[in-house]
Amino acid sequence: MGLKNLFDSFSQDLGIDLGTCNSLIYVRGKGIVLNEPSVVAVERGTNRLVAVGTEAKGMLSRTPRDIIAKRPLRDGVIADPDLTEKMIKYFIQKVVPKNWFLKPRIVIGVPSCITKVEENAVIDSAYKAGARSVKVIAESLAAAIGAGIPIVEPAGHMICDIGGGTTEISVISLKGMVVTRAIRVGGDEFDEAIMRHIKNVHNLIIGDQTAERLKIEIGNASPERTIEKVEIKGNDAITGLPRRFEVDSVEIREALMPSINLIVEEVKKTLSETPPELAADIVERGIVMSGGGALLKGLPKLIAKETGVPVILAEKPLECVAIGAGKYFETMKSREGADSVYESLNL
Repeated sequence: MGLKNLFDSFSQDLGIDLGTCNSLIYVRGKGIVLNEPSVVAVERGTNRLVAVGTEAKGMLSRTPRDIIAKRPLRDGVIADPDLTEKMIKYFIQKVVPKNWFLKPRIVIGVPSCITKVEENAVIDSAYKAGARSVKVIAESLAAAIGAGIPIVEPAGHMICDIGGGTTEISVISLKGMVVTRAIRVGGDEFDEAIMRHIKNVHNLIIGDQTAERLKIEIGNASPERTIEKVEIKGNDAITGLPRRFEVDSVEIREALMPSINLIVEEVKKTLSETPPELAADIVERGIVMSGGGALLKGLPKLIAKETGVPVILAEKPLECVAIGAGKYFETMKSREGADSVYESLNL
């Protein structure tokens, strides 16, 4: 056994889903060990770390003037490299034992639509946070591995991963990406669409956490027999005074449909670009959906109706990218196989 292989056998492999909304870490042999909001709170001026993750999310829009709480990632990529580095370092130190003598190998799932500059920012942040080696792979490839799709087979498999900042749809065969499309539309865009609708139609300004609650509780992509209602609170757009209002599931669906239609169109385009033999496999095996956005009620049903292809929701849609990133090395057993995937992704 060579020195590198010896190091690898003792190294702690981490798979990271560096999400716009939440960051998850998978540790080989342990599973998901961390799932926290991608939020950082720092002291204004000094940039001293105040809180990260769950604690920091509770501070969003509620901090005094000397503290800033914000999301360092936007649309699936790094918007603030310094805060992202602090966040990654905090999360890694939280899951890796302090007395561990080897730095971890890290695989990070990233949107395939990111630029080289954005990709380098992710890699640099991970190295500065204490990684021994860093690999980046497309989120849809990681999600496919995490969903248990047999990507090593000479058959077509389609994965649709809807994250907080991006939606990525890929056709995978023999460990390689045959067709990949990605758009910067995801759970965050759903929330923003709800906020815009409430403001434009009802002159009520609500925060992103209220919009997220509406999306989870009564958001839907297909008409339902029962109309659900939820009371919300916000500020009147004209007077600025606090006000209560009751909103129903019908208008939340109306607010979401423009964003949902963009995703449906990307799925259709991906299918139209798929070679006939692989398309036949997908019709038989179905489209697998992952990511938090896939949990929107009625969305799998709508995509199945619009495409005529069965749609299956992954068993653990929120965890697929992190699990797949953590299992990357064991899935890509040979260096040749791993290199071919990188070349196909241009990573």
